[in-house]
Amino acid sequence: MKWTIPALAVLVGCLLVFHAAVPNTPGHLGSLLETYLPWLGLAVPILLAFALPRRATAALVALALPVAAWLALFGGSLLPDHPPAPDLTVVQHNVNDENPDPTGTARALLAAHADLVALEEVTLPAYDAALAPAYPHHAVIGTVGLWSRFPLTDVRPVDIRPHDIGEGWSRGLRATATTPEGDIAVYVAHLPSVRLGPDGLRTTRRDESAALLAAALAAEPIDRVILLGDLNSTVDDRGLAPVRAGMSVPGTRFAFSWPAAFPVARIDQVMARSATVTELWALPATTSDHVPIAAHVRLVTGGR
Repeated sequence: MKWTIPALAVLVGCLLVFHAAVPNTPGHLGSLLETYLPWLGLAVPILLAFALPRRATAALVALALPVAAWLALFGGSLLPDHPPAPDLTVVQHNVNDENPDPTGTARALLAAHADLVALEEVTLPAYDAALAPAYPHHAVIGTVGLWSRFPLTDVRPVDIRPHDIGEGWSRGLRATATTPEGDIAVYVAHLPSVRLGPDGLRTTRRDESAALLAAALAAEPIDRVILLGDLNSTVDDRGLAPVRAGMSVPGTRFAFSWPAAFPVARIDQVMARSATVTELWALPATTSDHVPIAAHVRLVTGGR
């Protein structure tokens, strides 16, 4: 028992530092760990509570490892910063196709005064009716939509449909937003859901869709790109690695967006290319099962 707490502390620290080494089979355990990676920090106060009454010096020393590892990964999210003035403000929200108050949800999003608003699970015209006065330009393809203060051209679907899903499943769009800073390619995507079952985390469709999205982003000829979407992945999840490889991600891993009743992970994302997401935060909850997020984006002069 003397070495149980130190051993557990070292294990937690190693999982934080070497999470990428955890195999994804069986059951996609690696992706499951990475989805909830920040919450491993809760092991520290629990182990500390057991170590202090026993005056376990070795345990207290060993606990420095997970503390240092957690701070290295997530400590920056706790520090105040002073980002430069943004060029754009964007909002991302999965509005839930069973939302009981779509008009109220749309009105709540207006309070962010964003330049671009991306929505998923759009199945009702109420969103357009509520958003149209502030956003004269919009596009909806399938169940994803983009509302913009800037003109939108070259709007087209992005095929991110996994091979075993039938026709009619359309969850990706691409549009060119003509802003005062120049053209920006804006992508809106909703990757397949992930389910936790007896055989572990089921991510096959999500991972396949992520690879298709990454290929579309890589082929995009416009340098400046903003990706908004419910990616059903955290930025740490290796399933999102193909997308993340060509894009910059926000510094914070917090601003949890799901589930709205008790958010434990941010699976709604804002990423950019030839641009920087300088600040990202959660907006007040709506009647959706996701919490909306907003972000400030600073464009990089001269592209890539």
